[in-house]
Amino acid sequence: MTYINEIKIILVDDHKLLRDGLRNIIEQRSNMHIIGEASDGREAIKVSSKLMPDVIVMDVAMPGMNGVEAAKQIHKAQPDIKIIGLSMHSGKQFIQGMFKAGAFGYLLKDGDADELITAITTVVQNKRYLSKDINQEFLAVLKSGEDIVKALLSSREKEVLQLIAEGNSSKKIGEILFLSSKTIDVHRNNIMRKIDLHTIPELTKYAIQKGLTTLDI
Repeated sequence: MTYINEIKIILVDDHKLLRDGLRNIIEQRSNMHIIGEASDGREAIKVSSKLMPDVIVMDVAMPGMNGVEAAKQIHKAQPDIKIIGLSMHSGKQFIQGMFKAGAFGYLLKDGDADELITAITTVVQNKRYLSKDINQEFLAVLKSGEDIVKALLSSREKEVLQLIAEGNSSKKIGEILFLSSKTIDVHRNNIMRKIDLHTIPELTKYAIQKGLTTLDI
C-alpha cells in the first residue's frame, strides 16, 4: 500500500467540539496535518480555495450551506481534493447525494477513530471509502453510475412498486402476479427498507420520478 508523505486536511463541521475531537484523532498520525477548519459550507469553499488541502472531512448537514452543495462547488473548482462526507444518516439519498457531488468517502459519525484514519488513507489513494456499517453493495452501484436506490431493487420489486404506485391493493397485485397478498406485503416492506421511504404516497412519487410508471400526480 502506497502512502503520500504528508496529508493536508481541512475539517468542516458547525460543531467546534466535534472538530476538536477529529483534530485530536487525526493529529496523532505523523503524516496527517490539519491545515484549516470551517463551520459551514460557504466558509469551507473559501478555506479550501486558499489552503489547497488533500482531504476535506465535511459534515453533510450544516446550516447556511449543507455539505452536499459545498462538496459540489469545491469538486467543480478543485477536483483533486478528496472529500469525505461525515453524517449521522445512513440513508441512501444522503450517500448518493454526497458521492454525486464529488465526495470520495462517506463516514458515519458514530464510527471509531481507526475508521476515520482508514477512510483518509483510502481516499488519498484515489479509492472510494464507505463506512463499514453501511451496505457495501452501494460502492459497486456508485462506480457503475446507476441510481443507488433504483439499482438495489430486484426486477420483481420494481414490478410491485409500479403496481403500488398505480393504486393497486396487495390483494390485486397478488392476483396480477400470481402471488399471495402476504408475499406482496413482504415485497412492499423490502422496497420501503431499501429506498428509505415509508408511505404509499412517497413510494408513488418515487416510482414516477424514476420512470417506473407514467401515472401523473
